[in-house]
Amino acid sequence: MRLFAVVLFALLTAACNQEQDVTGSTPVCPMRSYSSFNPRDMNQCVAACKACDHGNTVTCSTACTLHGAR
Repeated sequence: MRLFAVVLFALLTAACNQEQDVTGSTPVCPMRSYSSFNPRDMNQCVAACKACDHGNTVTCSTACTLHGAR
């Protein structure tokens, strides 16, 4: 039983996201496309999302809206 608990804890810990938070970092890819990239501009945000993150119009529009683009 104890071994099962240890294995379960190890699996749950391994499933946690190990990536660091990049909030506030400068978006490198959109800056290459736009000299003055404004992530709050819906058109620029969607275009950058499509080009840099390989998204589609629906997913990029949703992501940009959630990030505050208008």
